[in-house]
Amino acid sequence: MKRLKIEALAKSVPEMRVSNDDLAEFIETSDEWISQRTGIKTRRVSLGDNTSDLCAKAAEELLSKTSTEASEIDLIIVATMTPDSATPSTAAIVQGKIGAKNAVAFDISAACSGFVYALVTAASMLDSKHAKKALVIGGEVLSKSLDWSDRTTCVLFGDGAAGALINCDFDGDSALLGYSLKSFGEDSDKLSCQKTLPLAKFPPESNKKTATPFEMDGRAVYNFTTKIVPTVIKAAVEDSGLGLDQIDRFVLHQANARIIKVIAKKLHQPLEKFPENISEYGNTSGASIPLLLSELSEQKELVRGETMLLCGFGGGLCAGACVIRY
Repeated sequence: MKRLKIEALAKSVPEMRVSNDDLAEFIETSDEWISQRTGIKTRRVSLGDNTSDLCAKAAEELLSKTSTEASEIDLIIVATMTPDSATPSTAAIVQGKIGAKNAVAFDISAACSGFVYALVTAASMLDSKHAKKALVIGGEVLSKSLDWSDRTTCVLFGDGAAGALINCDFDGDSALLGYSLKSFGEDSDKLSCQKTLPLAKFPPESNKKTATPFEMDGRAVYNFTTKIVPTVIKAAVEDSGLGLDQIDRFVLHQANARIIKVIAKKLHQPLEKFPENISEYGNTSGASIPLLLSELSEQKELVRGETMLLCGFGGGLCAGACVIRY
């Protein structure tokens, strides 16, 4: 068990909403086709704001909610698969934007599992007393990496950022109770984004560099998710010393409404314990879990002392689950 308290949750999403009907105007698809297969109705698309911009806005909201000075933050971790650049890290850019001069800042690249990986990493650093306050943010601008002529992928994803301000709660009951992180690199080719290639010859014929758009083997990822994720969830719950029935809420990555239903069924847990917001935002990858948590907090659904399981899964391929006492 690691002492961990979520002091506040906050989100930042682009204003622009793109409906399924909007997409049907320029690609061969329909609201019925997308809704029935994914549960998605709309998604947010960023015009002008990059990943660091959305993450910085979420960070500033977290500071405001908790009356925290930026100088008090010791650690900033951003989970993203769509960084502003390979270097500097998006977290470093956020650190500069908000003036968190005392914070160590770095990114975690674990795609849709990123927020869970980042939260476990932050909890370990806080528990070892290497930091007292941390910002853990998941942020994506997936729209900049999509092939908007590929209807198998562009209909699925949305942009946004959300995160948590956390501290080490040595005097309270809040805690990270257990976790399980798994990677399956043998299937790394099933989902990729912004692949770059080494030189084919020297001197090079051109200095121009290109990166591939988002690519996914949807069937392979679906099979991976429905087979592996329940086992990762069970491992995290076992690590916490609890049983599945003792989990009050399962906050899963919002990839597909069908997948959530399958996982609930395999765990023999009521679907009512699995909140969803995929219809409004689509798949926001690393932002997905904190975005849902932030909305639950805004709706005053979260109760101090409840036990939640967070689970992300996707690119890598990888999956991660953790059990927290909120």
